[in-house]
Amino acid sequence: MTFSIHGLAVARGIAIGKAVLVASSRVDVAHYFIEPAQIASELARIDQSRQAVMLEVQRLQKLVPKDAPPELSALLEVHLMLLQDELLAEGVKHWVTDRLYNAEWALTSQLEVVARQFDDMEDAYLRERKGDLEQVVERLLRHMKGLPTSLPQPAQRKPGTWQQDQLLDDSHDVPLVLIAHDLSPADMLQFKQSVFTGFVTDVGGKTSHTAIVARSLDIPAVVGARNASHLVHQDDWVIIDGDAGVIIVSPSPIILAEYAFKQRQAQLERERLTRLRHTPSVTLAGQKIQLLANIELPEDAAVALSVGAVGVGLFRSEFLFMGREGELPGEEEQYQAYRRAVEGMKGLPVTIRTVDVGADKPLDRTSKDEAHLNPALGLRAIRWSLADPSMFLSQLRAILRAALHGSVNLLIPMLAHTREIHQTFVLLAQAREQLDKKGVAYGAVKVGAMIEVPAAALNLPVFLKYFDFLSVGTNDLIQYTLAIDRADEQVAHLYDPLHPAILQLVANTIAQGAAAGKDISLCGEMAGDPTLTRLLLGLGLRQFSMHPTQILRVKQEVLRADAGRLAAWAQRVMAAEDPAAEMLVP
Repeated sequence: MTFSIHGLAVARGIAIGKAVLVASSRVDVAHYFIEPAQIASELARIDQSRQAVMLEVQRLQKLVPKDAPPELSALLEVHLMLLQDELLAEGVKHWVTDRLYNAEWALTSQLEVVARQFDDMEDAYLRERKGDLEQVVERLLRHMKGLPTSLPQPAQRKPGTWQQDQLLDDSHDVPLVLIAHDLSPADMLQFKQSVFTGFVTDVGGKTSHTAIVARSLDIPAVVGARNASHLVHQDDWVIIDGDAGVIIVSPSPIILAEYAFKQRQAQLERERLTRLRHTPSVTLAGQKIQLLANIELPEDAAVALSVGAVGVGLFRSEFLFMGREGELPGEEEQYQAYRRAVEGMKGLPVTIRTVDVGADKPLDRTSKDEAHLNPALGLRAIRWSLADPSMFLSQLRAILRAALHGSVNLLIPMLAHTREIHQTFVLLAQAREQLDKKGVAYGAVKVGAMIEVPAAALNLPVFLKYFDFLSVGTNDLIQYTLAIDRADEQVAHLYDPLHPAILQLVANTIAQGAAAGKDISLCGEMAGDPTLTRLLLGLGLRQFSMHPTQILRVKQEVLRADAGRLAAWAQRVMAAEDPAAEMLVP
């Protein structure tokens, strides 16, 4: 039966493929007491599931390609060992025989006992095996419930455009789409080289970091789809409409044909846009507009160049810090990463933002699950850096050293207080002194501040006094101005870049920056939204920084725009009670 699920469109395009489900938590477990006469049958159920899952893991071991990373084989071996572990087996037997728990309840109870033991281990490697244990128990529970115990093997699948005859094709060469409850930013990075042609998550907002990284993958995505991971079954055919924010499950042949046509049209549009790569970004009136790229990893520099970016307006350095279970990268590791990015841009400027973690960008899963009253308002970004001067100095030294290899700008996130500005410059001077004492060469950097806290946007003279340039981070600026958690789908409909207060803060920042002779860029999601390009041009913005995937679409709007004529219209839009109603371009 065909049905649709609605969410938030966060990455354009159409994806059609079979669903791969990623479970985000353990299977729902029934809790009930059994009769003594049922003990033998419950233990038999557990043993049958254990044997079945062991056979499944052994089968997967045989399917591992010879050129696969050795970690994959090691992971499967660990799962086999855990399935055979006596501590797990004897504990489960105790809960069934002594407490008369049903099999599923016994498994989850023993999981909690063993998991606590893993938490208390001093060895980091052994502590990390807790996650493997949870996956093993998940497999056992799924088998007991008659659910698939493993996902299709993506390594054997190929991405591609849907063709109608693939409906009857049971081979592995079919496109896949990912369905999950949620994906962390670190998870998303793992999909950069994956086979998935699109993805859907139950939670998230348009500017949650998961959505932001999704756009950098240039694959259709829908977030905030509530119960999608429960409604979609493994291997269901699914259409992801990244333009409308709709997921169509088990579509009919007519619907499939319609979306296959849309998919081909979108591909033709992308091919047409690639012809603009080397076209200078200039308005009809001859104004030069700088289109810069936002990147997460040094390797993204090549992608930025391939779409004609004239520099990197935002290198999100926090991705070097994520997924490391609390172990921070050292100065040398950071230096090499920044150097690769700088050299990868072949002389074009690179703006490196100091680490911005917290809120929807935790360093690891543990920190994400910790209880915070409101992480978006807590110890994050520059506050986190200033709270750990040793870490911050290590990053500053690495950035200064990388500046020896090209044009580097240093960008400080989430500043709000003058004392934070002073502390930052004191530590920057200290980092230079430390390098001087060691005789380590370094380069000059321009220092900029992100305007993403309303307090900063309302105190611009101080920021323009101390900094060489400003970068407007509209994602957080909107979040904090409108009091909306941008990762919460329940209030995502209130997230409004066209709110009069937002437009006034952005316009005022641009105007004051121009009056002071300072460069002002905009690096939030507004910069990469083609529907807002002309409005931002009319407000005076001349530097846009966005995901590389958006640059050509925005450039197309720039080439068609007459910024002179747009200025008066932009003022009318900004002054309107309902700016969205005034967005018809003259």
